[in-house]
Amino acid sequence: MELEPGSVAEGRVTRITDFGAFVQFETGETGLVHISQIAHSYVRNVADFLQEGQTIEVKVLGRDERGRLDLSVKELLEEPEEQPRPRIIGRQSPDFEGKLRSFMRDAKERTGGGNDKRRRRR
Repeated sequence: MELEPGSVAEGRVTRITDFGAFVQFETGETGLVHISQIAHSYVRNVADFLQEGQTIEVKVLGRDERGRLDLSVKELLEEPEEQPRPRIIGRQSPDFEGKLRSFMRDAKERTGGGNDKRRRRR
């Protein structure tokens, strides 16, 4: 069985680490499922999703610069429907509009859009 990018293969989890899980295939070759490729949800602990000795199906994403297999479980899972997040409106200070008016008035005067005496003398 050739492990090429895009192919799906079955392997056995041989080791769990903080950053992912190592999976060994029938060919004897081993690859890594990075923690970001385990599930669509946030994965704090790999052991909450995978256990050593477990047989899993993975998708081969490719090989890194050293020729090691990059694997994904997440690519084979159906993506959950995203729930819309409530929009948070920040609090404004009570005098925000007053400050904004003052800023706009000052900016207008500095750019010549106001009653600038220097412009009238020309």
